[in-house]
This record gives sequence, C-alpha cells and structure tokens, in this order.
Amino acid sequence: MKDTTIAVDIAKEVFEIAVSHEPGVVDEKRRVTRKKFLSFFVNRPIATVVMEACGSSHHWARELEKLGHRVVLLPPHVVRPYVQRNKTDQTDAKGMLEAYRNKDIKPVPVKNIEQQSITALHRVRSTWVASRTARINTLRGLVRELGIFIPVGASKVVPVVLELIEDADSALPDALRQCFHEVCLEIRDYEKRISGIEGQLRALSKQMPTVVLLLTIPGIGLLTATALVALVGDIQRFRSARHFASFLGLTPRLRGSGLSLHLGRISKQGDRYLRALLTHGARSVLLRAGRMEKPDRLRAWALRVYSRRGHNKATIAIANKLARTVWAVWKHNTEFKSYPKAA
Repeated sequence: MKDTTIAVDIAKEVFEIAVSHEPGVVDEKRRVTRKKFLSFFVNRPIATVVMEACGSSHHWARELEKLGHRVVLLPPHVVRPYVQRNKTDQTDAKGMLEAYRNKDIKPVPVKNIEQQSITALHRVRSTWVASRTARINTLRGLVRELGIFIPVGASKVVPVVLELIEDADSALPDALRQCFHEVCLEIRDYEKRISGIEGQLRALSKQMPTVVLLLTIPGIGLLTATALVALVGDIQRFRSARHFASFLGLTPRLRGSGLSLHLGRISKQGDRYLRALLTHGARSVLLRAGRMEKPDRLRAWALRVYSRRGHNKATIAIANKLARTVWAVWKHNTEFKSYPKAA
C-alpha cells in the first residue's frame, strides 16, 4: 500500500488540504473550515500530515497525533522556495509536499502544553519589558528637554522623576506633574507584573530537572534555562555541540566558491530571543571573570579571548561556548563542573 502524505495550509478560518499518494502528484484537494478540519481526518487511514510551524500549528499537531496520524512540522522559510509562481493556499500546500521530500530539511518538534506555557510566559514578559523600557525612555527624553538630566540606569528614572514631582521648586512644570506621576505608576506596575512572571518561572523550574542542571552553568540563569527547555525541546536531535550552536545562529557564516572559502560574521539564524539571552549571559561571564582573583578555566579562557579580540567578539565567542556547554550538560544529564585554571 502506498504511503499517503497530506499537506495542510493553516489559516484562521479556512484550511487548504492537498492529499498525495505518490511523490510529486496531488491526488485530492479539499478546502475545509476550521470547525470541520478534524472531522476530515477522523475516518481517513493513518497518514503523514505536513504543516508549516506557524501559529496554532502545534495545537493542531497534537490533535492530529491523538487521531493516530504522524505530523511533520516544517520551518516556513524552507517551504517558501518550493512555492512556484503565485503564492496561494493551493501552491503553499503543494510546496509543503515538495519540501517534505527533501530529507535535508529538519522538521520542528511538536511542543507539548508545558513547553508552550513557558514560552507564553516568556513572550508576555518580553512585551511588558518592552513597554516598561518605552515609558522609561519617554520620561528620560522629556525631562531632558526641560534641562533635567537623569543618570544612566533604568532603576534611577522613576525615583528622580518622583522627586521632581514632589519638589514644588523643581524645574518641572505643573502641567506635567500629574501626567508624569501616572507614567511612573505604570512603570512600577509593569515591574510588579514582570516580577510575578519571574516568580511563576521560578516555581515551574523546580519541577523540571533539566532546568536545574542548566542553572549550574555560569552565565545561564532562570530565563535562559527555562527558555532553552521550552523552545529547544529535545536536545537529542542535535548530534554535536557545534550543530546546536549553529541552530542558535552563533557559528560563522560560510561563503565559498571553488578554492575560495571565507568565514564571516555569525549567521544569526534560529531563535533571536535565545541568542540574545545567551549573549547577555556571556557578558555576565566576562564581567565576572574580570573581577575574580583566580578565575576558573572557563573564565580564564574568556579573558584570553577578550585580550586578543576585544569585548564584542569575545562576548559572541563566550556565547558560543555557553551553547556548547548547554548541549553537553543537557545531552549527558550531568551538572557543570568548574575546573581550576590550567597551569
């Protein structure tokens, strides 16, 4: 019996379905609404369902797996080259069938509810942090126009502005005092919300052994550890530490032709949020290394790279090292051990 492959182009209300019983041929086309989507698969024989890893795809993947089907989620950017001529729902579904035939394309693992819950907490926190930062920058810029300069640091803005509001003799106009007070209250409210989400992540991390192991690595904190577990999923799909660092976009971009080969800047592929967290962790490792009298082997290596290549390149090199260390700790299920500097 021939294997059946079904490509689904997900949308908000109407889904495009293409059924193929042999490679390169679409034998059946259907267009169903969201309410009738699962009923289409209930009485069908077991098949391989191909979808793009986009909004709501993980939910539908879990529902289809409950019906016994095998689900393959493809990264959207690798499906686009297989879409011929005009981009429509039908050509998108046909492009998924063609991309599925390319065995070099690695599918995206289906996330479970716990992973998506942690991911949602991180996304909401990032939104609140961005809103808080926007209001802080607004206050700093507006008081600068009045000749009032606030020292560097996000934590110094609200206390200075509140002091200006309470001081009747300050240079702050009376028309702005009430407005600025409300903005300060908004910033404090966002800080309280952010702390609440971090508390939720801290409580969830205690129930996740992998997060506890990752927290033993220098430069890996609560946010980075929980984000890695939620967004990466299964570390076993990476056969080496370099493949994992490449997945995060922390390896050099390769350009070559003939006998010419050039290694450029990092590729910046993969999840931008994870790469940013690892970069921040690398900065903390480098800062801590400069303050230690006897740095361990990792931090001593970081200082050597810093002395040769400068701060920015050393930061990215340390982030690459942290990604490889994460792979080793996670892969072998063992804590990170700090070794003294080699003689």
